[in-house]
Amino acid sequence: MPKPRLSRESWITAALAALARGGVAAVAVDPLATELGVTRGSFYWHFADRAALLDAALEWWEQKGTTALIEEVAPIADPRERLATLFRMAITDDPTEGLEAALVAHAEDAQVAPVLHRVTGRRIAYLTEAFAAAGAPDPHDRARVAYATYVGWVTLRRAVPESTPDTSVDYLVRALLP
Repeated sequence: MPKPRLSRESWITAALAALARGGVAAVAVDPLATELGVTRGSFYWHFADRAALLDAALEWWEQKGTTALIEEVAPIADPRERLATLFRMAITDDPTEGLEAALVAHAEDAQVAPVLHRVTGRRIAYLTEAFAAAGAPDPHDRARVAYATYVGWVTLRRAVPESTPDTSVDYLVRALLP
C-alpha cells in the first residue's frame, strides 16, 4: 500500500512541534518523516530543503501568533478591553505549547533572528498604540514591560508549568492595564 502524501501544512505543523520540543536543531527532515510515517520524498514535494521548511514554520508563527491575534482584537472598540482580551488570548491560547519560549531561546539563530526581531517590534508597536489609546502614561515603556512580562510568562510556563495558573492571568491583566 502506498504511503500517503502529506500536505505542506502537515509538515509545517510537525516542524512547529519539533521546534517547540527541541529547538531549531529538531527541525530535521528524516526524524520528521519518520514521525509522520512517510518518506523524505513527501517532504521534497513541498519544500526545497530544511531551511524552506523552517522559513514556512516561522511564517506560520508570525501569522498565527501576531497578525491573526491583532486582527481578532482589532474590532474591540474599548482599548482597555482590547488589551485585556489580547493579554488573555496571548497567555492562554498556545496552539503549539512551548513554541514562543523555544524561539526566544534561539534568538541568535540566523533564520529565527530576523523573524523574531520583526515580530517583537510589531507586537511592541501594537501594544504602544493600544496603551496610548487607553490613555496610559508612557505607553512605549509600558508596552515593553508588558511584552517582557509575556516573554517571561511563556518561559516560566515552559520551565515550571504549574507555576502559571489561570488565576494569575486575571491579576496580570489588572496589573498591566492603566
